[in-house]
Amino acid sequence: MLDRRTMMKGAGASLGLAMSARSYAQIKGANDRLRVAIVGVNGRGQAHMGGFSKLPNVAVTHFVDVDSAILAKRAAEFTAKGNPAPRTEHDYRRLLDSKAVDVVTVATPDHWHAKVAIDAMNSGRHVYCEKPIGIAPAEGEAMIATQQRTGRKLQVGDQQRSSRETQQLAALIKAGELGDIYEAQTWYANNRKSIGNGQEIAPPPNLDWNMWQGPRPRGPYRSNLVPYNWHWFWKYGTGEICNNALHELDVARWLMGLTYPEKVSAQGSRQFYRGDDWEMYDTLALDLMYDGGRKIRWDGNSCNGMLRYGRGRGVLLLGTKGSAVVDRNGFELYDLAGKQTRAASAQAASGTTDTVGEGALDVLHMGNLVDVIRGKAGALASPIQEGHISTTLCHLGNMAYRTNSILTVDPATGKPSSPGAMKLWSVDYEPGWEVKA
Repeated sequence: MLDRRTMMKGAGASLGLAMSARSYAQIKGANDRLRVAIVGVNGRGQAHMGGFSKLPNVAVTHFVDVDSAILAKRAAEFTAKGNPAPRTEHDYRRLLDSKAVDVVTVATPDHWHAKVAIDAMNSGRHVYCEKPIGIAPAEGEAMIATQQRTGRKLQVGDQQRSSRETQQLAALIKAGELGDIYEAQTWYANNRKSIGNGQEIAPPPNLDWNMWQGPRPRGPYRSNLVPYNWHWFWKYGTGEICNNALHELDVARWLMGLTYPEKVSAQGSRQFYRGDDWEMYDTLALDLMYDGGRKIRWDGNSCNGMLRYGRGRGVLLLGTKGSAVVDRNGFELYDLAGKQTRAASAQAASGTTDTVGEGALDVLHMGNLVDVIRGKAGALASPIQEGHISTTLCHLGNMAYRTNSILTVDPATGKPSSPGAMKLWSVDYEPGWEVKA
C-alpha cells in the first residue's frame, strides 16, 4: 500500500482535487476521512454531490430528501458513477441521531436553510449551507449565535469567494490598481418561462408534503409549486434577489470593502406572463447607497436573457483609476479610456445561470471548508457573519420592494428604520418548528 507522503510528494493541488475519495481512502494514513451528508438532492444538491466527492479523503455517505422518487434517482446516479451507495433518509433528524456523519450540507428550499443548519450545528456537525442563509434576517442572527456557541464551522455557499481569479482581483484592488471604487453595477439575466396557474390538489405519493413545508405554517399543496417554482411565492421563497443577486452583491461589497448601506431602494414589476401565479417581480432595479456617494446597483431580469459584457451575470467595478468586469470564470481590467489592460480566466468553468450551477468553484469552496475543519487553512472563505451581511442586503431589497419605499438603514446593524419593513425582519413558524439559536 502506498504511503501518503510518497503519494502526495511533488503533486500539485490539481492532482489532489482530481483524485476520487474512493482511491484516496486506500492510501496509508487516510484515517481522518470526513463523512458528508447532503440534505436536499434535487437542485444544488447535485453540485454538492459532485464537489465533495472530488475532495481527497472525503466521502459522501448520506442523501436526505422528502421526495422518495428523487432520493432514489439521485442515489442510483451517484452509485452509477462508481461511488459507494449512499444511505438514504427522508427526515434529516434521523441523520442527526447517527454518529456516522461529520459534515451536513444544506441544499433545500430557502425556508429550510436556517433550521437544518442550526440543528446540525447543535448536534456537533460542521455545515455547508447554500445561500440565502434564511428567508428573513432574524434567521441569520440565530445562525450566527448558534455557530458562536457551538464552535462548529459553517461555510455559506457564496462560492465565488473561493475563486482564484476573484481573489487575484481583490489583491490588485487592495494594491490600488483601480484607485477608489465608487460604484459597482451588477446584473443577472435569464429567460424564465411562465409557471402557469396551479391548482390545490393532493400531493404526489412520493412527496412528504408536511415535511417539505417544515418550519412554515401548514397549507395546501399546489400543483405548480414543487420542485422549483416555490422561489416565486413569498411563503417559501425569497425572489430573484436572494436566489441570484446575492452572489454578485456579495462579490461587489467584498471587493469594495463594504457592509450595510445607509439607504436601499428597489423598483420592481412583473413584466412577463402577467396573470400566472408568480407572486413577485421578474424585473427589478436595486440600489444600495453608502456613505461618500458609493453605490452598488443590481439589475435583475428574470425573463429577458440579454447579456452584458458577454455575460448573463457579473460585476462591473468603476474606479478613479480604471474599471474591472468580473464573474465566476475570470476578470478583465480596463483603463479610464476603456482599453483592456489585463485579463485572467479560470482554468475550469463554473455554471452561471442554470439551476444547478455546478463547477470548479464548488470544489474549491467545499475544499476550503474541509481544510479549515482539518486545521490546514486558517479561515473560511465565506463564514456565516459575511453570509449574513450579504443575505441581509437582499432581504432589504425585498423589504423596500414590498413596502414600496426607500429604506433608511442603520449601517451598523443593517436594520431599517421603517416599522413596516421591520415586520419582515422575521417570519411565523409552524408550532414546534421554530428557528431559534
